[in-house]
Amino acid sequence: MLNKLNHKRAGFTLVEIMIVVAIIALLAAIAVPGFLRARKRSQASKIINDLRLIDAAVDQYAIENAKASGATVNVQDWTNYLKKDTTLYSTGTDLFGNDYGVQTVDSLPKVPASTKTALSDVTDDSFWSPYN
Repeated sequence: MLNKLNHKRAGFTLVEIMIVVAIIALLAAIAVPGFLRARKRSQASKIINDLRLIDAAVDQYAIENAKASGATVNVQDWTNYLKKDTTLYSTGTDLFGNDYGVQTVDSLPKVPASTKTALSDVTDDSFWSPYN
């Protein structure tokens, strides 16, 4: 009986648990902004890739339909030259829902102004070049 009373219980104290929680919170506070920045940067890269796809689609449309340089190409026309079942094909918009709009043959597509503004904290003008 005396042996049971003198036996120390194993476990963590409240202070030890609070220190571990504080360390985890500190690490999270350091890591989360980096993850958010990486996410926004990847969104900007996707938009650049979409602009390349749009440029190729407009060129293909112009070749197949004998369009001259400077001719306008409607959204429905250039989206037909994109891969089916993609968001860009079905909507003609970027990740933020901004419309890429009517394109011109032999002119590079432009980044929607509101998209450029939304991603301005992770990109600069040189990032968007030549799609400014």
